[in-house]
Amino acid sequence: MKIYLDGQFLSESDAKISVFDHGLLYGDGVFEGIRIYHGRIFRLAAHIHRLFESARAICMEIPMTIEEMEQATLDTVAANGLQDGYIRLVVTRGVGSLGLNPFQCPKPSIIIIAGTIKLYPAERYEKGLHLITCATRRPTPAALSPQVKSLNYLNNVMAKIEAIQAGCEEGIMLNEQGYVAECTGDNVFVVKNGKVSTPPVSAGALDGITRQAVIDLLAQLGIPCREVMMTRHELYTADECFLTGTAAEVIAAVQLDRRVIGTGTPGPVTQQVIAAFHELVKTDGAQVNYPGEA
Repeated sequence: MKIYLDGQFLSESDAKISVFDHGLLYGDGVFEGIRIYHGRIFRLAAHIHRLFESARAICMEIPMTIEEMEQATLDTVAANGLQDGYIRLVVTRGVGSLGLNPFQCPKPSIIIIAGTIKLYPAERYEKGLHLITCATRRPTPAALSPQVKSLNYLNNVMAKIEAIQAGCEEGIMLNEQGYVAECTGDNVFVVKNGKVSTPPVSAGALDGITRQAVIDLLAQLGIPCREVMMTRHELYTADECFLTGTAAEVIAAVQLDRRVIGTGTPGPVTQQVIAAFHELVKTDGAQVNYPGEA
């Protein structure tokens, strides 16, 4: 595997960062997870723009232009010869002192990893996920905007631990008011009487790129979709539920807190959305130019 690190391609064993990097010391940095399908990087421009917005929100100046970052990402995928896979693009605050002050870090570090990911077991994509409601709440947007994809994911990690220890693959996270925000790493949608609902970003959800792609697909399919504040009651009584995310893609959820959702199997709307998404990613994305190609 060849990893992009600050302008160089290095082997996995040689790609190292300093123990004084504030990304390691304080979780000070931002990232994006991006998918590669059929030699195309899905919605690369949207991911890179969001990365730069996250950096701007935490007063970090990325030492590359948006165009240079897009090209570096394309080059990393090409260098690894990946037709399908997953990219983790990380920008850390960089090396600094043993103190919080980010202005003592002269230059951020840029890391691009192109590999593979398996978020859930293959059988769960066929049968659906089992969820719990996590006791760990999403931080209030007044503390940290959910639109900032920061390197400090401890809140999500703690919720993920709860789900795994309960024997589930994923967990629903609520905001301070008890409304559904999102899952530990995915956005959530419910289907009721042929209509689809999803929590608004104001509830504490990330405005996911796969989330928006699915909202666009629903419009094309003629299936009504709205953003609405929801409690667990809406999930318990839904006809169907599905999750979306870059790593997760689109996957059904068939049980919450040991309550069966709908029929307990992936429903027809969910299956329609999954099929449409798989068609979308065949053609939607920045084309990678691999070595040796004309």
